[in-house]
Order: sequence, then structure tokens, then C-alpha cells
Amino acid sequence: MVVGYTTGVYDLFHIGHLNLLKSAKGLCDKLIVGVTVDDLVTYKGKRAFIPFEDRIEIVRSCKYVDAAVPQYDMDKLTACKKLGATILFVGDDWYATEKWQEYEKKFAEEGIKIIYFPYTKGISSTKINQALKDVRDKEE
Repeated sequence: MVVGYTTGVYDLFHIGHLNLLKSAKGLCDKLIVGVTVDDLVTYKGKRAFIPFEDRIEIVRSCKYVDAAVPQYDMDKLTACKKLGATILFVGDDWYATEKWQEYEKKFAEEGIKIIYFPYTKGISSTKINQALKDVRDKEE
């Protein structure tokens, strides 16, 4: 059985999130999704609009997701090993960066493959947040 793992904040769940999860599930038998806890989102200098408990329930309810787990830190290698994942799915904005080229070597040593997926063009939680702010500002 091929176990895949991916992580994200999944704030304001949108078609880009769905595309990622659907594509990932198509490449593994079991897809486990780490949902970033609120404290880690804050650590990354952001703030989730939707609380963690709601975000993880939304992800857990997606038909492509076999299990959703809290993501407490950025150590994806340890998470993959703990969960038995042999594939890590990440966004292609990390592809060919020095940091991720190093990660690829470490993951390969553990028998874990990294697959990069393109982001869905024109959509992101950040853009949705900005659009909502713009609409609200016009209403005032």
C-alpha cells in the first residue's frame, strides 16, 4: 500500500486545495493530510481566518482524504516516517530551491519520494482574503 502525505493550512478551502488533494490521492492508496495548527500558522507570520478545529474537519470530510492529522511543526520527514508515508506532496513553488534539493536527498535516503504539484493559477486563500476585505471596505 502506497501512503502519501501532504500538509497545509487549508484556510478558506478552495478549488486549489481540492485540486491538490484529488491529484495526490490519484498517486497513492492512502492519503494523509496534515492540517497546520493555529499556533504554527501564527509562527509562520500569518493568521488563519477559520479555526483549526473547523479546518481539519473540512479537510477530513473531503472524499480524497483518508485521514487528517494536526501539523504541529515543519518537520515533514519525521511526520512521513511516523505515518509510514513513502510520498510527500508539496507545491511547486519549492521546486529546485536549494533548501528542497537538500530535502530531496534526505527524503530519498529514507525511501520517500517528493512530488511537486503546480498551484492552481489565480486562486489562493490570500487572494480570497484580500477580495473579501476589498468588498467590505466598499460597503463601509
